[in-house]
Amino acid sequence: MIQAIDFNHLYNEHNCRIQIGGSDQWGNITTGLEMIRKTHDEESKAFGITIPLVTKADGTKFGKSAGGAVWLDPKKTSPYEFYQFWINAADADVVKYLKIFTFISREDIEVLEKAVETEPHLRQAQKTLAEEMTKLIHGEAALADAQRITKALFSGDLKALSSSEMKAAFKDVPSVEMSKEDKSIVDLIVEAGISSSKRQAREDVTNGAISVNGEKVTDLAYVVDEKDRLDDAFAIIRRGKKKYHMVQFQ
Repeated sequence: MIQAIDFNHLYNEHNCRIQIGGSDQWGNITTGLEMIRKTHDEESKAFGITIPLVTKADGTKFGKSAGGAVWLDPKKTSPYEFYQFWINAADADVVKYLKIFTFISREDIEVLEKAVETEPHLRQAQKTLAEEMTKLIHGEAALADAQRITKALFSGDLKALSSSEMKAAFKDVPSVEMSKEDKSIVDLIVEAGISSSKRQAREDVTNGAISVNGEKVTDLAYVVDEKDRLDDAFAIIRRGKKKYHMVQFQ
């Protein structure tokens, strides 16, 4: 009823004649049409248009209300995050997304569909989807940056990234706040919860399992200080090959 009243108000005050929504909004829109019909004379005309929802393989909506949405505005979703969203599309969804969102030919999509079936580990369809979507929305330069960040993260070569790129790339990793006080590498990774104890921390450091901003640290006397604080605000600590943590300095 609230949405119906809203449509009726827009009809009265702004001469709004058409409401467009996803197919899940059919009932709300038609209720608005009914309210307009009953509160106006026979000459009053209003219309509703619904569009089939884009859904994921699990049946959930592809949209912000369902969580995990991507925005076209790079301030809300960076080009790297945008690229990652598409490259992580499920095998069950990727061909449908290629058909809906890209301008790739039917023949090329059929080739990619076959690749999903026969070589899913190569993720050729996902890579193509991510490239096409990022290039379409953010341009060639942004696509190149997103691919460079992805390559740097895969190889562990964080030195190739700027501080802003690091922050964007690691925004969703485990994060902890700490003071800007200089600390030994052992104390820092224990206090940050990266290593479970000082004994474990010392083993991690001497075994070469700890990196600070992409630089491996093997010296137990190493001090994390101003030189390691990117933008004087954060540092990226890696334990092992893939366990990243962001330490935010307050």
